[in-house]
Amino acid sequence: MRVRDRIGLTDRRQRQLTRAMQVSLLVLIGLGLERGSLGIVVNATIGLGVTQLPAVLERDYHIPMDSALTLWITAAVFLHALGTAGLPGAETNFYRSIPWWDHLTHTLSSSIVAAAGYATARAVEVHSDAVSLPDRFMFVFILLFVLAFGVFWEVIEFAVAGAATLSGTPAVLVQYGLEDTMLDLLFDTLGGVVVAVWGTAHLTDVVGALADRLDRPEG
Repeated sequence: MRVRDRIGLTDRRQRQLTRAMQVSLLVLIGLGLERGSLGIVVNATIGLGVTQLPAVLERDYHIPMDSALTLWITAAVFLHALGTAGLPGAETNFYRSIPWWDHLTHTLSSSIVAAAGYATARAVEVHSDAVSLPDRFMFVFILLFVLAFGVFWEVIEFAVAGAATLSGTPAVLVQYGLEDTMLDLLFDTLGGVVVAVWGTAHLTDVVGALADRLDRPEG
């Protein structure tokens, strides 16, 4: 079952939304350059690069990335980049001015991490007769995978912010304290739960394609 079968939008509309966000990321890069904000430029540029990943996976590795999956990934990176910029003329960005913005982006981003972890693990199970992953185990695995990645990301944020402080340069990533870190991990977990409970059925095509690549002889 594909994501687009349940999302409620036509393929054409989903592709239009994806293109609109990609164009908006280009606008954010220009906005960051105009403001002299390294953080906006870097986050929007990386986000724009990530939005090209589904096309690369489908073209070069034959992993089916339908329009809804592409929209899902694009929305996550776009909202993060938008959060670093805020509205034109605003004194603060959305991460600082909207209390729930950080929670939204962490939940959405972690759901993508959870989906990637689930699809990879399930493909290994399909590929190998020696591997058996019961549904209950997969639920726990998804949560632990997301939490591990979340902790890794928080360490990166801490290191980047510390390096920026020592070098006297603007921080590309910012941590707002221990309470913020704990909330980030909480909403990372929420994203994992969403995928574990409702999202796995929509990744069947991706799992099958990954398993086929594992089955394919080298060369």
